[in-house]
Amino acid sequence: MKQLTVGPVIHGFPTVAAFAEGFGLGLGDLLITMDVMRDGLFKGLTNGAAVLTVDKYGSQEPTDEMIDALIADASQFEYSRIIAVGGGAVMDMSKIVAVAGGDGIDDVIDHLADHHRKVRLVLVPTTCGTGSEVTEIAAVNRTRLGCKAGIAGPEMYADDAVLIPELLTGLPDHVFATSSMDALVHSVESALSPNATPYTKMFSYKAIEMIVGGYQQVTEAGKAGSAERRAKRNELMNDFLIASDFAGIAFDTAGCAAVHALSYQLGGKYHVPHGESNYAMFTGVLRNYMEIKSDGEIATLNAFLAKILGCDTGVVYDRLEELINKLLPKKALHEYGVTREDLPQFAERVMTTQERLMRNNFVPLDYDRVLKIFTELY
Repeated sequence: MKQLTVGPVIHGFPTVAAFAEGFGLGLGDLLITMDVMRDGLFKGLTNGAAVLTVDKYGSQEPTDEMIDALIADASQFEYSRIIAVGGGAVMDMSKIVAVAGGDGIDDVIDHLADHHRKVRLVLVPTTCGTGSEVTEIAAVNRTRLGCKAGIAGPEMYADDAVLIPELLTGLPDHVFATSSMDALVHSVESALSPNATPYTKMFSYKAIEMIVGGYQQVTEAGKAGSAERRAKRNELMNDFLIASDFAGIAFDTAGCAAVHALSYQLGGKYHVPHGESNYAMFTGVLRNYMEIKSDGEIATLNAFLAKILGCDTGVVYDRLEELINKLLPKKALHEYGVTREDLPQFAERVMTTQERLMRNNFVPLDYDRVLKIFTELY
């Protein structure tokens, strides 16, 4: 049984300028990023590198059509290295561009094993959530098939992952909350996965400790939107980046599970940000796990969380939600526009399109249990 894979070399720089100098950003590079990064922190630092910004393709999570357009635009340039600077969408899209060699997204997905990357890949996150910089996974909304899917393979690993806290200091509060929530779900799901190993659990539990402890410090620093809260968040930003990295390392081997599988349905149809759709499902899935099996790793997890939160294990999910709600208020599914007619369709789609994730559940979940979770969260 595989114990742990860590794909890229991980680097840290305090500023973008230090990174640009240290990595020799310039001719022969294709920088894939966003307008705000190109015109802000990277202004005057590209040194002749070709630049593509993803804003022109849309603001939602990556779709097959967006990626095909990016592949076509990238083919106009000569480059030996892709440097992707952005959130999970930018990094996931760039992984596919690097592997595609000019082929379309459907061909890459259907014949991934036949694609061999010929350019170096450097991934630089601007959020503290997806952990995409250290994983071999990319998530794509396959609009032509009407489903969201993850693709993974060794060629998708970056050569280098670079953590730069300066890139995150301007994050809007909601983006910080949703992205870090994604990292928390990564760490919890990987801890509970039947594929977890002593190595992945070390990273999972440390990430949980850093994220939940960080949430406590941020919320105790001041009211929502206050300068005091923002200052504390920026002070902890390197910790959140590292925690997201730890969670990415853990789930890349152990896997994510039902929280992600269920959340893909909300994100795919109603375009809810990934971390927010994860939170909508998070404790609902955990409570259903507990109804089926309350001992084993989930008992270890609950005791660990209870110690951090200073509460009894019997109310640990309530206390965890109370804390997270101070950063990201939880909504019922109907508040996103979900209808009751959606629920059986969502459950069916989970069972038929998300086998890769559902086999990582703490305990098996069948169609009736998945429908029950959706109904309780409605």
